[in-house]
Amino acid sequence: MTAQTANDRLIVALDVPDALSGLQMAEQIGDAVSFYKIGLGMLTGGGLALAQELKDEHGKRIFLDMKLFDIGATVEKAVRGLVQFDIDFLTVHGDPHVVRAAAEGKGGSDTKILAVTILTSMDRADLDANLIKPGDVQDIVLERAAIALEAGADGLIASPHEAALIRALPQAEGKLIVTPGVRPAGAELGDQKRVATPAQAVTDGADHIVVGRPIWRADDPRTAAQAVQAELASVKAPAPNRF
Repeated sequence: MTAQTANDRLIVALDVPDALSGLQMAEQIGDAVSFYKIGLGMLTGGGLALAQELKDEHGKRIFLDMKLFDIGATVEKAVRGLVQFDIDFLTVHGDPHVVRAAAEGKGGSDTKILAVTILTSMDRADLDANLIKPGDVQDIVLERAAIALEAGADGLIASPHEAALIRALPQAEGKLIVTPGVRPAGAELGDQKRVATPAQAVTDGADHIVVGRPIWRADDPRTAAQAVQAELASVKAPAPNRF
């Protein structure tokens, strides 16, 4: 795995159309960012090739956000193939059979399996539409978080609104919490509904934050990334869990 650097709490989501655009963005941002997320939307646009190039040629850490969900045997096989790319983080849905299969598939690799609780773009109305059981969103997130950690997840994906509550779970001791849905003050929310600023997210217990459009859509992405880094550096928050 690539050595960690002081600024790796910030993960920039390269939610751009293809690998060439992603590489150009990473080169434009330069050493202001050491960690990038590549999602499902770029998979057919050369996402895996981009992940390998950013890691091997540019020394970046890679979060592959695939949110895998399938029968256990299929998840296990998919994870076994993906960890060959020496990725740092890989997401799966937090259902226990999925998490157990992913943990088996990663074998002895250093890749960390992060379980998705409830997508940060969803609120109670969305859960109702998907026939998810009644109850407060935060309560459901906490239930899913505990179950996923007990099933073998190395950490969790959760909104900043739940980070502090998850950090307080006994099962979360020493585990990673990664929060998407982070927006610098004044930034547009986009399709995110449960959001917080970078400072608030890490204060509430996040080890890493994910920021996408506010950086890659900025007139000067490097400067936008540096502004987030400066905000993170100013926060008196617990040191992140290190893996």
